[in-house]
Amino acid sequence: MNTELTTAAELHKIDPVFGQVSFDNHEQIVFCNDKDTGLKAIIGIHNTVLGPALGGTRMWKYSNEWEALNDVLRLSRGMTYKSAISGLNLGGGKAVIIGNAKEDKTPEMMIKFGQFIHSLSGKYITAEDVGTTTPDMDLIRTVTPYVTGISESLGGSGNPSPVTAYGVYMGMKAAAKYQFGSDNLAGKKVLVQGIGHVGETLVDYLSKEGALVEITDINQQRVEEVAAKYGARIFNGADLYSADVDIYAPCALGATVNDDTIYKLNAKVIAGAANNQLANEEIHGRILKERGILYAPDFLINAGGIINVYGEIVKYGKEEAMRRTENIFNTATDIFNLADEKGMTTYQAALAIAEKRIADRKKENAQ
Repeated sequence: MNTELTTAAELHKIDPVFGQVSFDNHEQIVFCNDKDTGLKAIIGIHNTVLGPALGGTRMWKYSNEWEALNDVLRLSRGMTYKSAISGLNLGGGKAVIIGNAKEDKTPEMMIKFGQFIHSLSGKYITAEDVGTTTPDMDLIRTVTPYVTGISESLGGSGNPSPVTAYGVYMGMKAAAKYQFGSDNLAGKKVLVQGIGHVGETLVDYLSKEGALVEITDINQQRVEEVAAKYGARIFNGADLYSADVDIYAPCALGATVNDDTIYKLNAKVIAGAANNQLANEEIHGRILKERGILYAPDFLINAGGIINVYGEIVKYGKEEAMRRTENIFNTATDIFNLADEKGMTTYQAALAIAEKRIADRKKENAQ
């Protein structure tokens, strides 16, 4: 028995949570299991110095539970910095539900998950993410107040995806101005990878400005529908990472900039909605800088969604949410300039600003 336990521990770096590569002094990890509904979920609470941890719930068919744990650790950490750099009084948290959202999700499962959230007494507040929807949030709201992104008819802010897309668009324009000398995207070749709700809205903004948009997604039917709707081209090349484009916009899952892809990239700007776009923020951030590719930090430019749902907590409306999201342009510009002045990567510059705000608040709380 001891030998078996030791072997399992060695396989998973001795400790199932604290030994994970993506563990970053997270405050709390909650494992949720319910046999009757089939719920298997993990809630990651990274940091609550600035306020309660807010972050969406992702439902995904992970290949194994270790992959799910790694994802929730990385995502919750990113939410801490997303809120901090956006000036929100929120901490960072995230949840994942293991399963196929189209086949496994049931109302009973979502209600049970809401009960687990409620048991945390407001330390974690959820919202929608990949695999979950506004109606799912409405269901969760029946058993706990600790949920945002509920339907506007129920007093919520609704689907945050359009505001997320607007923030990415603002961040992309700021990056274009820094890299190309103008924020005008007309004529710029942009490859959008992943055309869910956020990706499609981004395609809409880009098409209206006259950008030359190419799109790709694992759902071919979706690609064809969006291409026809906005006049975008469908990417048909052998390797999207080596595509001849000005801007690469990853809007699907994370870590698409990795050891296998980073030297293929021909784009001069990376600006997209996906979380954790760099598989290794330090190493890949430095390589991008050395190659002259400007990376717009994802946790900054995709913050429109959380800015939108934060309005439900502090009671500001859609107009204020859009105003705050538009300011991503200015914040991104400041980060690009800081990185240049200090010889840092853009990720390091953004992280430094976010961490300073958290450290300052921690000092205030200690006094």
